[in-house]
Amino acid sequence: MQTFLHGRDLIGDLDFTKEEVETVLDVAFDLKRKRALNEPHPYLRDKVLAMLFFFSSTRTRGSFEAGMAQLGGHGAFIESKSTQISHGDTPKEIGEIFGRYYDGIAIRHVDWGIGNGYLNAVAKASRVPVLNMQCDIYHPFQCLADLMTIIEKKGRDLRRKKMVVSWAYAASYQKPMSVPQSLVLQMPRFGMDVVLAHPPEFKLMPDIMEQAQEQARKFGAGFEITDDMEAAFTDADIVYAKSWGAMVHTPDPEEGAKIIKKYSHWITDEKKMKLAKPDAIYMHPLPADRNIEVTDGVMDGPQSVVYDEAENRMHAQKAVMALTM
Repeated sequence: MQTFLHGRDLIGDLDFTKEEVETVLDVAFDLKRKRALNEPHPYLRDKVLAMLFFFSSTRTRGSFEAGMAQLGGHGAFIESKSTQISHGDTPKEIGEIFGRYYDGIAIRHVDWGIGNGYLNAVAKASRVPVLNMQCDIYHPFQCLADLMTIIEKKGRDLRRKKMVVSWAYAASYQKPMSVPQSLVLQMPRFGMDVVLAHPPEFKLMPDIMEQAQEQARKFGAGFEITDDMEAAFTDADIVYAKSWGAMVHTPDPEEGAKIIKKYSHWITDEKKMKLAKPDAIYMHPLPADRNIEVTDGVMDGPQSVVYDEAENRMHAQKAVMALTM
């Protein structure tokens, strides 16, 4: 167990070593047990987390606020539009000032080409940990919750488990690619054979792909890429299918929307799920475009673990906050 995490930032998935991620998971499972038994665990009594949002949220805000309260502290919700950020507050000033007011700074900023740089600029100026509630490149807390959920459903030994990370059609908007990028970086470290499936225009960032392949080599896991959704689902143990935008192909939102419309058949339905193993689980970070991205039958079906996954956001986040703040 690696215990010296106090004061550490968590911005990218590889900021923590595999052993440090295992520590986070050990603490998360313990906190989940304490929550179930109504055991008080105010490890962050009198501590305050600044939660700065540039992008709307349901699960992220709720889980961070509840988690801080359960740890004995307080989560201060700050919507960027209600601040002076649009009138001149720089990332350096936010880091310097919030780092003196608060005990930790959590930020959600998913604007393409901006979010991750903003978080790192704040972290450079901050004297307290900066936690990434999602940026344009990474979504580390979602990934930790996903890993926790997979362990609950499939056991600790995940070697040779086939995990499909697939693009899926959604017409609502060009969603960030941070979730699939975090998954392909983290899951090979735990021995899973990852199959990344997407249409040609929905490639992930080249440097992220290089890092993912390096992690797979380092930990002896498989890593494949395909543009065939059905082939990817075949014999899968874990199906993680969600939409993301074509930002690497084109940053233009109108052009991206046109490309998305070409692939409406990339829906996770009962027929595709039957290609996976009988005990395969279906995962999604939510919200999903129901009956567009995934059918109700799959989302609400016996293989779906989306609500356990959503709950585990809180436990994983509490673990990181307790360890770093």
